[in-house]
Amino acid sequence: MCRSIKTLRPPAIPEEATEEEIRAAALQYVRKVSGFRAPAAHNREVFDRAVEAVTEATAELLDSLEVRGAAAQRAG
Repeated sequence: MCRSIKTLRPPAIPEEATEEEIRAAALQYVRKVSGFRAPAAHNREVFDRAVEAVTEATAELLDSLEVRGAAAQRAG
């Protein structure tokens, strides 16, 4: 897997991931899967749509995850 994509949920990071961090991870994922660091002009639109879709899916995933013990850690 892409080594530059970091875990974006506590406790791996101290607080919730920012929109910028989520988008950066999505960009790295699309780059890895497509094999392009920067797409050619004729692929730019589909590349950008993929980054947006992965960004949205990642944000939804992070918002929906339940991390065991997270509530206890915050209360303590």
